[in-house]
Amino acid sequence: MTPAGSAARSGAPGEERLIPLKDEAATLMLGAAVAAELVRGDVVALFGDLGAGKTTFARGVLRALGHDGAVPSPTFTLVQHYELHGISVAHFDLYRLGDVGELHELGLDDARHDGAVLIEWPEIAAHALPSDRLEVHLEDAGGGRIARLAAFVSWAGRLARLAA
Repeated sequence: MTPAGSAARSGAPGEERLIPLKDEAATLMLGAAVAAELVRGDVVALFGDLGAGKTTFARGVLRALGHDGAVPSPTFTLVQHYELHGISVAHFDLYRLGDVGELHELGLDDARHDGAVLIEWPEIAAHALPSDRLEVHLEDAGGGRIARLAAFVSWAGRLARLAA
């Protein structure tokens, strides 16, 4: 399933931006910019191949919100929870998820209710993603990467601040 396919099933984004990321520090900074916009109920879906920078982006979000410990990829635990300054964040990795029905068991809905959610490998849950979300598509681009941010519903207004 392609990222474009997931967007088509869930409606078209209100706005898109391309942001060049020359190195890991730029990916961390983009994560920090997204962190500044996060509110309870937000979902940020992270698309990209292995090694594209999804966990690095999540690390940037979490560090900007005050987490100073390790930010491991939740590939084996499937979800990591962080209680941060004023918001809880659940970091999901759906790579090993066998069935979209397991999302309920993992507590995705509860995590959205309680705070913000970061989802790596959201393709398996494309039809279950909320219509109000930010998609971050990370791709190789020569010597660096490019982030394509697709804003849905309330993120459309916030995207302009991210890309400024």
